[in-house]
Amino acid sequence: MAESHETGKQGEAIAAAYLSDKGWQILETNWHSNHREADIIARHGDLLVIVEVKTRSTDFFGSPEEFVSRQKQRRLAKAANHYILMSGLDLEVRFDIISIVMQLPRPKLKHIEDAFYPH
Repeated sequence: MAESHETGKQGEAIAAAYLSDKGWQILETNWHSNHREADIIARHGDLLVIVEVKTRSTDFFGSPEEFVSRQKQRRLAKAANHYILMSGLDLEVRFDIISIVMQLPRPKLKHIEDAFYPH
């Protein structure tokens, strides 16, 4: 498995644990359906939160959250709509980003709530 793929999987696990520790209900991790995907789908109170996790080994080329493109935002919105239709949930949706830099002695995590509003 490629090192960057492993880094991404580690980041997703760290992010899910972080949200769970805050009392969020993790509904799905690494969710895929019909070419749609979301790293984490969680429930936080009356919100359905779609979380994009961006993990990098360094922030030399910029913060990980800077790499969530408009195209990725649109794909996440489509994934959210598809998930809502499939699950039957009737909740307001919010899009968050969790940015992780895998530095020693421990990863640096940044949680950006309401990170974007897809068009």
